[in-house]
Formats: sequence, C-alpha cells, structure tokens
Amino acid sequence: MRGKIRLMLMALVLVSCSGEGMDADDGLDYQYGRNLSHEKMVLGARLENPYKTENITKALQTLYPTKADRVEVKTTDLYVRFLPKTEEQFALLESYELKLSDHPLDYEIVKEGDWYHDPEVPDDKMTWQYAVVPHDFVFPEMEYEIIDECHISVNDPATRSADGIDWEAVERQAYLLTGNADHLLPETKAEKVYPSGRITIVDKDLDGGVPVGVKGVRVSCNSFVKFAHAYTDENGYYKMDKTFSLKLNYRLVFENVKGFSIGFNAILVPASTSTLGTSAPDGVNVTVTEKSESKLFKRCVANNTAYDYYNRCDFDDLNISRPPAGLRIWIFHKLQSSSALMMHHGAVLDMSFVSSFLGDFAPLLQVFLPDLTIGLKGRDDYSSIYSEVCHELAHASHFSNVGTDYWNKYIMYVLGSYVASGGMTYGDGGGMNSGYCEVGEMWAYHMASKMWHDRYGGDYPAFGTSFWFYPQILRYVEEKGVETGEIFALLQSSVNTKDALKRALIARHPELSDAIELIFNRYM
Repeated sequence: MRGKIRLMLMALVLVSCSGEGMDADDGLDYQYGRNLSHEKMVLGARLENPYKTENITKALQTLYPTKADRVEVKTTDLYVRFLPKTEEQFALLESYELKLSDHPLDYEIVKEGDWYHDPEVPDDKMTWQYAVVPHDFVFPEMEYEIIDECHISVNDPATRSADGIDWEAVERQAYLLTGNADHLLPETKAEKVYPSGRITIVDKDLDGGVPVGVKGVRVSCNSFVKFAHAYTDENGYYKMDKTFSLKLNYRLVFENVKGFSIGFNAILVPASTSTLGTSAPDGVNVTVTEKSESKLFKRCVANNTAYDYYNRCDFDDLNISRPPAGLRIWIFHKLQSSSALMMHHGAVLDMSFVSSFLGDFAPLLQVFLPDLTIGLKGRDDYSSIYSEVCHELAHASHFSNVGTDYWNKYIMYVLGSYVASGGMTYGDGGGMNSGYCEVGEMWAYHMASKMWHDRYGGDYPAFGTSFWFYPQILRYVEEKGVETGEIFALLQSSVNTKDALKRALIARHPELSDAIELIFNRYM
C-alpha cells in the first residue's frame, strides 16, 4: 500500500518544465524562478536555530557585555510542530490562524521544492506541520512537540524600547555564533527593509499579453523561525509587515483573501505552495507565463479565475451567490474530468462512484474533502483553464442556493452515469434524478460560455451545446431580456428539471411567455 501511494504521489507532481523564456520587459522579470524545482523538497543537515532564546542571549552578551546583565532576553515565541491525525484536528489548527509549514524550518535546503513529507510518517498520513506560536500559546489536544524556545525581537515590545541596544546587530551576531553566516548579507548591504514586490501572470489571449497581478494570494517569507506574510492586491503587489536584512525563503501559498484555497500540495494539505526560492530581503518580482513551471502557472490561473469570479458575483454585476465560504479547489494535472463534489460542505457521496471517477486519487478524499476538482490534462493555456474553473465555480454558486439534499441527487446521478456508461459523464438524460443534472449543467455551461465571452470577446463559445440538456437555452433567454441574476434566483431546490425551470421563468416574466416557450420547445 505504501509503495502504491508513493507511486500515486509521483504521478501527481511530475510535470515538464521548459527552460525557454521571454526577455525582461518593463521591469518585469520573466526569468526569475524558471530553474527552481517544484517537486519534493530535499533537506540536508539540521542547523542551529539562531533565534533560540539561549543563542540570542549569548549574542547579546558578546556584543554588550556590560549591559547584558541588565537586559532579560525573554522567550517570545515557540517553534513547534503538530501531527494532526484527522481533518478535524487539522481544521482545529487552522482555526488558530496559524501559518503552517510542511517542512522543518531549521534544516539546510539542498534542493528547493513545493512540498515535503517526513520519511518517518506513512505516505498516506498527514505529515508534521511546523509553526511559530506565541510563548503563552494554549496547545490543542493533539500530538505536538516544542522544538525550541525562541526570542524574536520584533515580537517583544520590551526590546523595542530605548535600551541602547542594536537588536539588529544582536540578531546578526546570533547568526554568526550559530554557524549561519551564509544567511547574512554583507554589512554594506544589510539595511533592514520591508520585503515587497509584484507577482504577475500573462494571459497571451488578453490585452496583448500584458502581465496582470496574481490576485489575493499569500506570499510568505522566512529565515529560520522569523516569518512574515502578506497578500497580493488586485495588481499583484505585496509588502510584508516586518523588516529583514537577511536572505529569505519566499513562497506562494494558494490561500486566497476571498475565502477559497487551491490544493493539494502533493498530499494532504488544503492549500498548495509554490516555492519562489531564496533571495534578498528586498522581495521578489515574478512573472508567470505558459512557459513557467506547469503547476505554478495552472495554480495562478485558477487563483485569478476564482478571484475574478467572486468579484463578478456582486449585486452590481452578475448578482449571484458566491460559492460557500472556505471553498476547497483541487487541481489534478493528470485527469481530464472535473467535478463539483462539494464534500467539504456536506455532500455525502457513494465513495465507490467517486473512486471510479477519480481513480487512484480517491484515497486522498478520506483525509481532506474537496469541493471542486479541476482536471487539467490537455489544458495548458489560460483561456481553456479559465472556462473549466468558471464552470465548476458556477456549480458551487448553485450549491449555495439548493443545499446538500439537492446536490447529493445531482452528483450521484452524474457519477452513476459516468460509471454505468464507461466514461460518458452525463449519461443520455434518462433515469432517476436526471433533471437535477439537466438544470445544473445548463447553468454551469451557460456561465462558462458567458464569462469566457465577456473576457475574450469574439464568437460566443459553444461549451456544452452538444449535450442533451442544451445550455444555449439560457443564452437565448438572456438575449430576450432576462438577467443572469434573475435566472440564478430561480435555481432553488424545487427547480430540478428543465420543464420546472421553464415554468419558473414564465412565472417571473409572463410578458415573455411566448418567447420562452419557443426557445425551450426548440430543444425538446
């Protein structure tokens, strides 16, 4: 079993990477990070943590021998690790709003990567989660270990008072005393700064390929246990709230300010991480393109698609419900089919059907329940990923209207048809509960086509128009003057067939009854 899981994980993370690149333009760096590995991180020797309280104390005594006895170096933080055994335990950790890392913070990084799994933890179990917590943290009931007691001066108001001590110099001295001089910059370049920069992405089919921001995603940086985090704004800019004068490890964590996360990171974490490598404390600027590492590009496209979708749900635009809070989106690079399982939000599905749909990846669902699974095999450009993600997000909005009972019938019809037909996702429209699929897929394909056309223009796309549920009906209904938000408002639990949707539309717009009848009858 362990070997099978390992092979499954290798299939998840192996992707091709192109070394070709574009020339830097307008100050944007198209080359930065192009050679970074995005597979499993390789760790070397354990390093002495310079922020251990005893190491900061020694550094203070070395630099200020006459003052050290008058200044107490107190433990401000604890460097710890947790070993959650269930999703409920992991959710409990998240409720503390901890910034968790799947790799230890006090080891040499021999080879950068996006993920790490402790070799002493079985591959099908959650690995240790590392964090830095306040010194008075109340630990939850789960397995944990306090690794080091630490003093981080920016977290201690007492060290920021007028005591005549240069705590930046003390920090540097602690690095020297612990054998970590290679983490330091030359003193002539060691001015403290707030790391800042811009993360952008190129959609070659939009606005001439001008880079736009990767929106609302978390940027993390650290040196040992000293961390800072910031979220990018709509234009991709970020600025940390702590100052540094050290070389830092930078990462993108796909946990978005809009309330969704994009996972999983090889195994059993809800938000994927993409390394941005080690760089100066000034920050990093990255431009992601189709020629960037595949997983990084696809995560950024899915992130921006979802961010824009959430914005478009607003009253003054589409006027539809957002997906439920805490939405989990999983990207599968080796699968073609996508789904809106909504398992994290309570959908109860027959796992035998789910296993047939997701194959070897299904065991992962037993630990972390996804809401949307996005199959991106063969989808390597921004626009095709955009339509796929929009489709599944439209399902998630529909779920917000109808709830789990409706959804269980809908998804079980889809999965059952997929299994019974040997891969025909929606069956032939016959059988119990086919109407749930009829309404759900009409809506999702319509929304994918509408949003794609709004973004790219040109000919209106024909997504899903060859299927038996004919999503183009909703396009023609909108052309008669029925707004998107009005259609969505009708997608309640009682509307579970195309005929029920027609009746609801006519009841809302009796003046359009003849036109609506004509449109629906054309596709009976």
